[in-house]
Amino acid sequence: MKTRIYLLPLWLRLWHWSNAVLIIVLAVTGASLHFADSTLVPLSFATAAQIHDLAGMSLAGLYVVFVIANAVTGNWWQYIPKPPGIMARSLKVTRYYAYGIMRGERDPHEPTPDTNFNDMQASAYLVVMYLIMPVVVITGLIFMFPQTAPDRLFGFDGLFPIAVLHYVTGAAVVLFAILHVYLGTLGHTATSQYKTMITGWHEGDLPSGRTSSRRAR
Repeated sequence: MKTRIYLLPLWLRLWHWSNAVLIIVLAVTGASLHFADSTLVPLSFATAAQIHDLAGMSLAGLYVVFVIANAVTGNWWQYIPKPPGIMARSLKVTRYYAYGIMRGERDPHEPTPDTNFNDMQASAYLVVMYLIMPVVVITGLIFMFPQTAPDRLFGFDGLFPIAVLHYVTGAAVVLFAILHVYLGTLGHTATSQYKTMITGWHEGDLPSGRTSSRRAR
């Protein structure tokens, strides 16, 4: 039996796709600034810097919107792994992604409005969105306004440790985004999770012995 539930509100979908575009722009322009080689990225340093600053300010603004909207709507609860049984459920998901999916096994986690993410996803998103992203945003803003940086930090010029931290956390976000794109293909079909992020509706299999109270209207 199939079930169809509304998982993702419009504000979250608009934020997600806007955020995705900005991360791509920041990754390309950031690479151009880091390597400063027009043969690798076809942008001049000055152009890349202008675009990077504009996209960075936009990302910072969107992040503030994300945090406030999550707090107001209660969506922040989706990013918290739910005890008890976190480890056992995470092991089931790990086993599924490692080889169960290739054997045609059923996904051990079926999204619901209350638990959209499995425990591994919730943990990863919690770290990325509430630990790594604030560091990316804050270090980026310090670069835009270098007068706010300390004169010395850890024995170095104040901007050097901030530059390293910005680069490392930015690279972590890019790597997460690449993995995120791949994991997005592991739904009931290769495109089903992308459709959910566009329409907000999730279609899946209803576990046997249960009936859905959230059928499509």
